[in-house]
Amino acid sequence: MWDWNFAISILPDLFRALLVTLQAVAGGMAIAVVLGLVWAMLRRGSSPTVAWIVWVGVEFVRSTPLLVQLFFVYYTIIDYVGGGLSPLVTGILVLGVHYSCYTAEVYRAGLNSIAQGQWNAAKALNLTMWQTYRHVILPQAIPPIMPNLGNYLIAMFKDAPMLSTITVVEVLFQARVIGNESFRYLEPLTIVGLMFIILSLISGLGVSWLKQHWETQS
Repeated sequence: MWDWNFAISILPDLFRALLVTLQAVAGGMAIAVVLGLVWAMLRRGSSPTVAWIVWVGVEFVRSTPLLVQLFFVYYTIIDYVGGGLSPLVTGILVLGVHYSCYTAEVYRAGLNSIAQGQWNAAKALNLTMWQTYRHVILPQAIPPIMPNLGNYLIAMFKDAPMLSTITVVEVLFQARVIGNESFRYLEPLTIVGLMFIILSLISGLGVSWLKQHWETQS
């Protein structure tokens, strides 16, 4: 049976762990959004050699499970290099790079949807590559792909619990710890499930607002 007193007593611990999850997702998504655009621009505007190298890297990361990447980076690369990165920072970096390879394809689809005449017009006006992207291409390419970027934000929330495999105490890991200590799993797991649902809904609404704001400013 559901115990309200127990559920209320574990909320502080779950909220502290939720902050860790939010940090991981916010940091990872920031990296994914910026780095994904870089990959897409390099594939489109660089030399064939650079474009091929980027394509190989993106496809390699996309074809490798996130869990394998977390294990390999944290237990192999970090130990070998000796960078002293914390588990949370390592998780943020791995999440960001992993999802940047997905957002790169979203960006590439958006860039390819822009008519060639737009590119030619910018070139005729002697705009630099940065000016072309900043003032001509991105204002047209970004709004249509915002929902897809939002989907990856929601997916990242679902993948964040994998960080527990490298000792990051995120919210689902904390729920399991509470369950193991109290032998009550109903309350912590139910609360965590509701947290993820609420976060997904808020993320979807935020992406919709951002898309409308971007279109208004453009």
